[in-house]
Amino acid sequence: MARSDRSGARTRAARALDAEGVAYELLEYDLAGTDPEATLGEAAASALGLDPRTVFKTLVADADGELVCAVVPVDGTLSLKALARAAGSKRAAMADTKAAERATGYVVGGISPLGQTRALRAFVDASALEHAHVCVSAGQRGLQLRLAPGDLVAVTGATPAEGLAQR
Repeated sequence: MARSDRSGARTRAARALDAEGVAYELLEYDLAGTDPEATLGEAAASALGLDPRTVFKTLVADADGELVCAVVPVDGTLSLKALARAAGSKRAAMADTKAAERATGYVVGGISPLGQTRALRAFVDASALEHAHVCVSAGQRGLQLRLAPGDLVAVTGATPAEGLAQR
């Protein structure tokens, strides 16, 4: 079940929000009993009882040799063509797992757009701005951060982009 608790585990992502004075909730969840066929993000949304359109996954891609982050709803897939366009690149491809982990300092499945070892240029699907709050990984599996999408964009320096997510 979900827990909103700021005394629990602290991650670099949560500390980044604390440093900026941004309000957020730290939500803890357990994947036991969730659909084993669901993606990790969909399972997190289900475990937390949240609309999957408000839970966002962070994907690392290579846009013409530059690693970038794409933050898209868990119920969609990343449009690499839209990401390349938003990044001003000719093409984009999913980054190598080890390169993504090395650049962000997080393990795949728990990559957060916040508190990365090396802050990557970020692009957030514009649909995030339609919601009062969105959730992103807190930097480890089993933890999500719930915050205002405008705060997410401000703290990460992200560019909102139309059509990053395909449904």
